[in-house]
Amino acid sequence: MIHAQSNSKPSLHTSLSPALLHLYDANHTVVVIIDVLRATSTIATALHNGAKYVIPVDSVAKCIELGKQINCVTAGERDGKIAEGLEYGNSPFEYSREFIEGKILVLTTTNGTKLLHIALDKGATHIVTGSFVNLSAVCNYLISQNQHVILACAAWKDKINIEDTLFAGAVINRVKDNFSINCDSSNIAETLYIEGRKDMFEFMKKKNASHYQRLTGYGLEEDIRYCLTSDVTKILPFYEDGKLYRSEDIGKNIF
Repeated sequence: MIHAQSNSKPSLHTSLSPALLHLYDANHTVVVIIDVLRATSTIATALHNGAKYVIPVDSVAKCIELGKQINCVTAGERDGKIAEGLEYGNSPFEYSREFIEGKILVLTTTNGTKLLHIALDKGATHIVTGSFVNLSAVCNYLISQNQHVILACAAWKDKINIEDTLFAGAVINRVKDNFSINCDSSNIAETLYIEGRKDMFEFMKKKNASHYQRLTGYGLEEDIRYCLTSDVTKILPFYEDGKLYRSEDIGKNIF
């Protein structure tokens, strides 16, 4: 297991797949759950638009069960489509302020919500979620906390993907002066981000990114473009007692 290094700066590591998370020590560490397309983008958007909180669950059955127990919106996807038995999916455009304000959202997704529960099983106690739509909020928070960090990519069914790696690289590119980074995965992520940052949508298209192909096949190009847009919100979703709450403008004076 990879442990944090002992020096004046906290360490930062990147887990490019949930299948690799067990290699990292999550104790006394901020774990950033990354599922750009689309779970963590949708969570930030729903909270930005006034959702009371989000309950992330790792199965459709649990989502449906909670829907029977509490007054909430039950939503989720499997393989990019609305999961059977649920009325709403994983598109950020479904969660406008008019629809979601004041409501509880129970969400299950193929990769992101499952990764969050994997992190909990590995002993993580300090979890936030990140995506391009709240990029600065994530970066500001990590700098302000001065703790060890794991950027945990949800990937796609344990297979590394481009968009989560790009986001990890974007974070690293902004915060690296504040951390000790001796991690090839982090270096790979930043290198990829530097290559693609000018136009990440076209970069994903040019590279035949698997999730780009999957979602455009469902006619969800606008979802992709939105999820690759930086700083739509200053919301930072943080996990506590089974729920993701919003924390606005954390560390806003760092940069």
